[in-house]
Amino acid sequence: MVVIAARISESLESAIMDVSISNMEQTASRSVGHPDFTGQLAPRPATVEDTGLGDLFLTGLITKHLYEAGVLDLLQLSERLALSGSLLETLLAFLRQEGHVEVRGRSPDSVVLRYALTERGRASAADAVIRDGYIGPAPVPLNDYVKLVEAQSVRHCVVTREKVHAAFTDTIIRESLLDQLGPAVHSCKAMFIHGDPGTGKSFICRRLSRLLGGHVLIPHALAVNETVIQYFDPSVHHPVADGISHAGFNLNQGHDPRYQLCERPVVTTGGELTLDMLELQFDGATRRYRSPLQLLANNGMMLIDDLGRQRVTPIDLFNRWIVPLEEKRDYLALQSGQHITVPFDVVLAFSTNLNPLELADEAFLRRIGYKIRFDILNEDEYTAIWKQQCTARGIEYNKETLQFLFDELYHKLKVPLLPCHPRDLIDLAQDFGRYHDRTGLSTGALQWAWDNYFIKLT
Repeated sequence: MVVIAARISESLESAIMDVSISNMEQTASRSVGHPDFTGQLAPRPATVEDTGLGDLFLTGLITKHLYEAGVLDLLQLSERLALSGSLLETLLAFLRQEGHVEVRGRSPDSVVLRYALTERGRASAADAVIRDGYIGPAPVPLNDYVKLVEAQSVRHCVVTREKVHAAFTDTIIRESLLDQLGPAVHSCKAMFIHGDPGTGKSFICRRLSRLLGGHVLIPHALAVNETVIQYFDPSVHHPVADGISHAGFNLNQGHDPRYQLCERPVVTTGGELTLDMLELQFDGATRRYRSPLQLLANNGMMLIDDLGRQRVTPIDLFNRWIVPLEEKRDYLALQSGQHITVPFDVVLAFSTNLNPLELADEAFLRRIGYKIRFDILNEDEYTAIWKQQCTARGIEYNKETLQFLFDELYHKLKVPLLPCHPRDLIDLAQDFGRYHDRTGLSTGALQWAWDNYFIKLT
């Protein structure tokens, strides 16, 4: 996340403009995901000062882990906190001196010292859990996260026509449409995708993340003073192998293990979206914060699908995005009332089946860089998708059967050709065939599939 501020945090401005960021950007343009690269972008902390966190904060986190687990050896603590053993030994020595931690005997299968809390230590850990319930890897200071987001920014991704068309070679889509989507992603400006239901808007938008490419470092958690915000979300952040074993926390190779190397994130939300999902989530029972959706999407893409179907009005939803879209930063509030400023480094796409002019006024639409319409298919495009679906299912393509579909059903009933139809109709026809112990796609099976797929008003 980012730096504390009421509004436009000067420390955020200076962090973004810092010379170190430009050096990180130069590095980021090289070999993303390579251990040497990630090690330069987020070097392993060798001392407590290198972590950017205070001694009391880290010792409190150690005691919370021991409070939860009971007895842990140095290797287990290192894995849990994502900090080197040598760094933890310094902190454990302090805790032993203060009477909070005691050394237990070695286990039969290990030569590493084990640690447990004393009565005094348990009382201190219980108080720490009440103040902040986070128990996990050591967090990353907000200032460090700001610099990292800038270094990994989607603005550094180069999207060319050749790259766009190569990424969609397995997709039936008009070249003219790709030549609208490509510049939109390259610009990192917001997109307003609209068109009839079933024209492939959601499917194509999700695949646009292919164009960003590369990998990014994702922190497990963020620290804002003494407050910790859970960041890594396995439903959004998908780790990739970086060649560095987690058993190597005592080594100096690779990146800071408080970060996880992941694919660029893609966050998709639809009719379930509410305004509170775009704010920090605080669980009073566990005393833990969770990150809002747009924060999880940093250095990646966010798709708001089915726009206009949410329980919140479109105008309220749009108003929530005005500041992030213009300033490339967002403002979030903690339970204490303190406001923090976080980066907004997201390719934002709105997708809707409704008329854009019914959802937003011209003032907001001007802030959306690209308005892109998805249209219905022509017969050649539909045929290409039909063939593709047949091949995927091991079904022999029959031209006469498809022509029956065009002549007797689509044209006579004036039904538009949509990209979703081939997959759905073939699947239904196969259901019919399996039920009757038949193979292939007959006109009878397709008629049956059609009658079950479309609603007939009598």
